Amino acid sequence: MRVVFMGNPQFALPTLTALLSSHHDVIGIVSNPPKPMGRGRKLKSTAIGQFAKENDLNLLESSTLKSDELHNQLTELNPDVFVVVAFQILPKSLINLPKFGALNLHASLLPKYRGAGPIQWSLMNGDKISGITVFQIMPSVDTGDILLQEKMDIFPNDNMLTLGTRLCTIGANLVVNALDGIEAGSLQPITQNNNHATKAPKITKEMTIINWSWAAVKIHNWVRGLSPYPGMSTTLKGKRMRIFNTRVVDEGVIIGDGIVFKADPEEIFVNTGEHLLAFSEIQLEGKKRMSVSNFIKGNNIQKGDKLGE
Repeated sequence: MRVVFMGNPQFALPTLTALLSSHHDVIGIVSNPPKPMGRGRKLKSTAIGQFAKENDLNLLESSTLKSDELHNQLTELNPDVFVVVAFQILPKSLINLPKFGALNLHASLLPKYRGAGPIQWSLMNGDKISGITVFQIMPSVDTGDILLQEKMDIFPNDNMLTLGTRLCTIGANLVVNALDGIEAGSLQPITQNNNHATKAPKITKEMTIINWSWAAVKIHNWVRGLSPYPGMSTTLKGKRMRIFNTRVVDEGVIIGDGIVFKADPEEIFVNTGEHLLAFSEIQLEGKKRMSVSNFIKGNNIQKGDKLGE
């Protein structure tokens, strides 16, 4: 099949490489144009854009999917199907352009977790099972017919990066299998049950601030879901501090939410609404991520200090 691939971040790369290794023909790649990044504000391509340039692939970069130029370029390619992974919402004019429409790889077991943050919300909610779905794109976001799905266990120490890495690896093969099935006419699409749908909205800055009145297990799950980026943060003596590598300690005393219960050479223990939360890595604003052991060498933190003020 003649495939146009659309994607931006690293999460989409395994699917692109799997397609390039398959018998399907990747005739074009669509990704966002470079944008200024870092302190030097140098133009930087997306992970997919950079890969396409390095491998001399047919790359189309457009700031808007509604441009006549992009539509004409895609029409001239005469694609059989679009494969979309971690990209933008396609306008109806593009969805209907290929012979077999557009497929999307979504990091949840649809109709659960429709939206921009399925990996994050599955971890933040403490789920034990996740999965990946290939579905037919419709104008209404994440509502199209399911073509293939695969479940996956969530490990206790998973965070957004580790779970996302496993999901995109499995998803890459699932996309190739879906294209094979479409080509052979062997797939049986399944209509999503909207009554079972849940949402996974985009993470906002406000969501990343730790509420120490929450139970330790909830804070722990939110840290997992938002690690390594953007991270959950609090304040220590007026300075913003992200925390990583947390664990729940099944004890605690009523000394006030966010009060440091103990600071030992390896971990800091903080009182929450229920039990203690221990963490072994932090990142102060303007500084690199570091272990608590290194942090304590140059910073005074002790029992009774208050986080979040």
